[in-house]
Amino acid sequence: MGRPVAVRALLDTHAFLWWLADSERLSQPARRAIADDANEIAVSAASAWEIATKFRIGKLPGADSLARDIAGHIARQGFEELPVRVADAERAGHLPGPHRDPFDRMLIAQALTYDLPVVSVDTMFDRYGVARLW
Repeated sequence: MGRPVAVRALLDTHAFLWWLADSERLSQPARRAIADDANEIAVSAASAWEIATKFRIGKLPGADSLARDIAGHIARQGFEELPVRVADAERAGHLPGPHRDPFDRMLIAQALTYDLPVVSVDTMFDRYGVARLW
């Protein structure tokens, strides 16, 4: 028997934050998938942007260490950085529907482009045909 097939997945920003905080809000299936070293877990540059922005405006109090070294936190967890390309931005901007959150729209675009399930509690991803792991 060979090595099990790895799951590739993209963390929603809240899933990344809950993982780092060891929060009970993270579902057990999500926790198992993230913890499995055979799986490839990605964090989008859009999530880094969201974390830094929310910290700056006071919506993530106490996240100073994270907000100042998001890349370091991603690397220490063994996660991959997923950059935002112009094509990703274009796709996010052209997505249909009323959903206005630019961070979620980018995650949707990247999940669709790279065929990645998103680890998220947010059922809004389902409306865009994105596979969701929760």
